[in-house]
Amino acid sequence: MKTAVLYSGGKDSSLMAVILDKLGYDVELITINFGVFNSSKPAIESANSLGFKHRVLKLDTSILNTAVDMIIEDQFPNNGINHIHHEVIEYLADEFDLIADGTRREDRIPKLTQNEIQSLEDRKNVQYVNLTGIGYKTINDTSDRLFNLQKAESDIHNSSDYEMEIRVLLEEKGQNINEIFPQHIQSRVIGWK
Repeated sequence: MKTAVLYSGGKDSSLMAVILDKLGYDVELITINFGVFNSSKPAIESANSLGFKHRVLKLDTSILNTAVDMIIEDQFPNNGINHIHHEVIEYLADEFDLIADGTRREDRIPKLTQNEIQSLEDRKNVQYVNLTGIGYKTINDTSDRLFNLQKAESDIHNSSDYEMEIRVLLEEKGQNINEIFPQHIQSRVIGWK
């Protein structure tokens, strides 16, 4: 079954890829880029260190621009990031049989509701899975057993998630990203244990 795992290079999406790979799915890691900033380097390095097939998929910048406009209006990132996530999943549903991401139980964004998942699966005849049933402590424990991790304060050079290009575009538009995005530690997979 042709499977896309939305991939940032972090422990959550890496764990999702390992689970599906061990279950026999034909996994391809997909990192999204909009051409505003090449945020894909960390994901490429992480995917190579794990030996997974990986592709950077460049999508239309209008998706990112709409999300950034939403974030500026809200002065909060959730709706904008969810907008991107929904658009990406809809796009991938036309190419893949199964779409997965590393969202876990405690995540608020990006996240699809149960109704959105059911609608996607029914409309596009695809399967969608994530780590929603697994909590942060279990993810950390499992990831620490499987992966060598590099941990650092999140910035545009150590992650390949949607937030990185959003940050660049927000700064270009004169926004203070520190008021919109809280400081947090980013874990990136740099190899197997």
